[in-house]
Amino acid sequence: MDLGFGGEVAELYHRYRRGYPAALIGACVDAFSLQGDDLVVDLGCGTGQLATPIAPQVRAVVGVDPEPDMLTRARSAAQEQGVTNVAWMVGSDSDLPLLRSLLGGQSAGAVTIGQALHWMDHEAVFAAVGPLLRPGGGVMVVANGIPLWLQDSDWSRALREWLSDWFGARPADSCGTDNATQQRYRQSLTANGFEVSEVEFDYADELDFDHLLGGVYSALPVDRLPSPEERPQIAAELRELLHPHRPYIEQVPVRALLGTKVA
Repeated sequence: MDLGFGGEVAELYHRYRRGYPAALIGACVDAFSLQGDDLVVDLGCGTGQLATPIAPQVRAVVGVDPEPDMLTRARSAAQEQGVTNVAWMVGSDSDLPLLRSLLGGQSAGAVTIGQALHWMDHEAVFAAVGPLLRPGGGVMVVANGIPLWLQDSDWSRALREWLSDWFGARPADSCGTDNATQQRYRQSLTANGFEVSEVEFDYADELDFDHLLGGVYSALPVDRLPSPEERPQIAAELRELLHPHRPYIEQVPVRALLGTKVA
């Protein structure tokens, strides 16, 4: 499965995508009573923004992603932070049954999915996750804010119009963060035998222009990125357009669905 997030996009993703609040990591640990002998599987791990901070709380984490370049960047980022108990595995949600076979009789304390479930068949994921988990373990699905182009602010509306002109279509993909999709996830977790709870952590932060533009580029497949020669003109055009709407304050609602496996 090639989503186009290789090459330069992996570095853009690492540099410009938001990490996760420490309180979210604590909520995961508490919800599933994670201990120092637990294993966690981070599915769709990207460059390790969720896998790496969870790792110190457990025995080991397996970060799974279909893009080798993402995993290469995740490995180097973990090494830079001194985190050594994460294994990085090329794979996707369809590999969950194989992962269960690889683990043998061992169960995972949690499966985490941070801002990636919209790329997967969530019904199949939730059906396959249950057999991986020990009793009391669970799955955490995180919506890490709202896409830059869908926020309720003047700068986001201006960005949305600019992207509409660039792509010839209005950007509308919520990346699974909208209420309707979250409700479908909740219903599917319940249907697959999980007890579901929810936590939210809201905060605001100010973006500088480089992070705003880098965040847009990090969401593009590598074959849609503008060439290096085009980028200075694009940056100048967008900077001029957005300048009247400074500061670029981003409201970041972090929502996590926590599905606990009933013993």
